[in-house]
Amino acid sequence: MSRRGRDRRRDGDAAREGGRSGSFRLAVLISGGGSTLQNLIDRMRDGRLPGVEISVVISSRSDVAGVARAEAAGLPVDVIRVKDHPDAQRFSDHVTLTLDVFMPDLVVQAGWLCYWIVPPRWMGKVINLHPALLPRHGGKGMYGRHVHEAVLAAGDSETGATVHWVDNEYDHGGVIAQARCPVQAGDTPDALAERVQALERELLPRTILAIRRGEVRRGAKCAK
Repeated sequence: MSRRGRDRRRDGDAAREGGRSGSFRLAVLISGGGSTLQNLIDRMRDGRLPGVEISVVISSRSDVAGVARAEAAGLPVDVIRVKDHPDAQRFSDHVTLTLDVFMPDLVVQAGWLCYWIVPPRWMGKVINLHPALLPRHGGKGMYGRHVHEAVLAAGDSETGATVHWVDNEYDHGGVIAQARCPVQAGDTPDALAERVQALERELLPRTILAIRRGEVRRGAKCAK
């Protein structure tokens, strides 16, 4: 086993040991700046996410601010890049291996832009945060600014954020919770993004707590 592998196994053992005290453990998957990750970190520190901890952060890129945010918070980080693997299955196997080491209670895709083939044993344990009101404006290529441009192009009167269960189709799993905001005259994609991100900062932590408390079943909705 490589040094990196030994370190990852050691961190995973420590994370599982910590989880025995009753903490609800997250794995957070990122591909970019990590603003959603930072929101979770901040809320754990100030008590707004009680009993929740992050066991590991998986990043699909090494050169993003999200990695620095995780390291600054003292969190284990595993960088797993698509280009380092011959195909989607090998990439997915690597992601799954890291999760199998750390064994989080919930996997949170927070700005994760890669296709991970979720194996059956992880189904019902993975959620995604999407910056629109699914099923509208979802699917392959619908992320970030592209979503807000699509909302404006469609002439929608409202938009928002969705937390949903992850399956092996893009933005397809059952909706857990949504938050809504109006599309205003003269909105730009950037203005819309700012409004939706404000919703996301509240929606995701609230949904995590609902799942932790057992208020949400796979495929079921919780309060908006």
